[in-house]
Amino acid sequence: MQRAIAGSIGLVLVLLFFGQPCLAEGLSTESNRNMFSDARSEQTDIQQQGPDDPQELKAFLDNFFAQQMTRLHIPGAAIAIVKDGKPFFTAGYGYANLEKKIPVAPNQTLFRLASVSKLFAATAVMQLAERGQLKLKDDVNKYLKNFQLQENYPAPVTIDNLLTHTGGFDEKFIGLAARNASELMPLGEYLAKRMPPRVSPPGQIISYSNHGIALAGYFVEEISGIPFAQYTDENILQPLDMQQSSFLQPLPAHLASDLAVGYEYRRGNYQPVPSYYINDGPAGALKATATDISHFIIAHLQNGRYGNTKILEETTAQQMHASHFTHHPQLPGWAYGFSERFQNNLRAIEHGGTDPGFASLLFLLPEQKLGLFVAYNNEQDELREQLIGQFLDRYYPVKKSISSPQPNSNFQHRANYFVGNYRFSRYPHSTIEKLAPVLLKAPVSAPELRVRAKGDGILTLEPNTYKPNRSPRRALKKVDSVLYGAVTDNSNSSSRTTNQLVEIEPLLFQFTDGPYVAFKENGRGRITHMFIGADAFEKLAWYETNAFQLSLFGFCILVFLSSCIGWSSRSLTHRWQKYPSRWLGSKQDIQSLVRLSGSTLPVAISALNLFFLFGTLLAILLSNLYEFAYGLPPIITTLLCIPIMTASLTAVLPVFMVLSWQDKRWSVLGRLYYLFFILCAWGFISFLSYWNLLGFEF
Repeated sequence: MQRAIAGSIGLVLVLLFFGQPCLAEGLSTESNRNMFSDARSEQTDIQQQGPDDPQELKAFLDNFFAQQMTRLHIPGAAIAIVKDGKPFFTAGYGYANLEKKIPVAPNQTLFRLASVSKLFAATAVMQLAERGQLKLKDDVNKYLKNFQLQENYPAPVTIDNLLTHTGGFDEKFIGLAARNASELMPLGEYLAKRMPPRVSPPGQIISYSNHGIALAGYFVEEISGIPFAQYTDENILQPLDMQQSSFLQPLPAHLASDLAVGYEYRRGNYQPVPSYYINDGPAGALKATATDISHFIIAHLQNGRYGNTKILEETTAQQMHASHFTHHPQLPGWAYGFSERFQNNLRAIEHGGTDPGFASLLFLLPEQKLGLFVAYNNEQDELREQLIGQFLDRYYPVKKSISSPQPNSNFQHRANYFVGNYRFSRYPHSTIEKLAPVLLKAPVSAPELRVRAKGDGILTLEPNTYKPNRSPRRALKKVDSVLYGAVTDNSNSSSRTTNQLVEIEPLLFQFTDGPYVAFKENGRGRITHMFIGADAFEKLAWYETNAFQLSLFGFCILVFLSSCIGWSSRSLTHRWQKYPSRWLGSKQDIQSLVRLSGSTLPVAISALNLFFLFGTLLAILLSNLYEFAYGLPPIITTLLCIPIMTASLTAVLPVFMVLSWQDKRWSVLGRLYYLFFILCAWGFISFLSYWNLLGFEF
């Protein structure tokens, strides 16, 4: 026994010194976020006010799409640009279907628009509001008949909160989709079963929510008395002559034949993405052509009017386009349904969409009366950001004259107040999906950023895997990549050459070359959030950081491995051979059985925990993570039984530890190792609990 225990301890020490756990890095989430930009910086000398020659614009866009589609492996794309209330340019590039060689036609090819659909849901809600059928400041529970939102905060969630993504809802994606139409759930039933809990007070933090907009769309159904797809068809799509557009699932046959095929580019080949359906239809079910979306753009740029038709009154449209929530006056925020973007001294309102095999962006410059829509059949964020950056720099160029802010000499002693790790707030807090931040290509992921004090009154902002030998420019590009999934060659973010922040007023900082970052403190004077663009980042306690959690994970694996090896089968066989004929019920026999159980229990716990970890990891690696949108794979549901078993076994370990201390056969080293193992096992339980793996939380 002593040799086995000594061997276990030795193995742990060797592995700790020579085998470090590998830390995974969180990737970016859905890329409809504002790039770092600053419309309030000192930018002057605007040289041109938008495109004025369709042929010149065509030459620019032809060259842009030829280069970017090849570089980014995008099969097909469509674009529509509107100016002064009229279509200015439309075009299709590449193929809607590679196998059949069907080219993209902007007036015929439908694309899945994903979250661009939310603008139609918001428009429908505003229609009901102007008719007096609902009030934007009302408690949403007032309109819910079959279920109610939990009231775990004093302030209620309002419809205003839903349209600005400030409802405080947690994030969920398991069960969001269905493989076929027969598996689709009615919207009300889906929300009653899968509406995520509230994790923050409403009206305080922006946390993008598919379920929040789906709930707004459900109100449209409840108030109008007809399905959401039918309502939008009768009140938005048909009035705008959008004949090639629909929220219906499945699409009508005459539209389904024109739907582009979505693709993933893997290992040098284009792989078609299987068709799918979504349960939160108002948040992402729209399929439409670029030409049809140009009609919607015209209506919004003309404050609700399209030809002789109105889908909104002028004052309602203006209210919808106005900013209704921002974390700080110097930062972009949200209008009703639209997010704000400040770039090239312009205020834009926009919404992007990303689904497996598709991406899109609807972009409006209301004051310039210009709108742009782009869609393509590859889930690739970078093209749309490249397009906006290059388009604005070409047609709305500015000469930048930004004076670098000077560090405050009094700030240095307060710098540690802001130092720490911050996680993007849009992540699942209460379910197994919390693991998404550390999984590659997760549908919902949460990058973790680190704020450090550089000295001399300066903070630095870096990814949590930043290495000191990287240049500031490379580090900053990494921040942008983590946040937005792409770094545009011509956007404000890529033109920055520093990741250094300087305080310019309490809780407001500025990069030394322009954009702003704000912080929020609680009533006790502690920093709780960092705000970049329209995004919020939660400040993490030391034990919540990915680095600590993954280090704990790696440490526990090493201990469990060493326990399995240290208490080898040879040692167990020796004990069984020592008492082969004595299980006859005597006191000595019971004591022997207790001793044997006490020595084998850590092996059983270790083996079960390792089986759970490696089994779950293998199941995830062998799955496309988007498959989780259909539901948790049965194998993982089964594996989740194991932590419940091992937690129960761990709970009785202290009893055997006491017995081992009373048993003279146990050496001091053995007793100490038993205590060490118990502490590690309880640490692993805390790890499982933190990631919602202890039970069936999904």
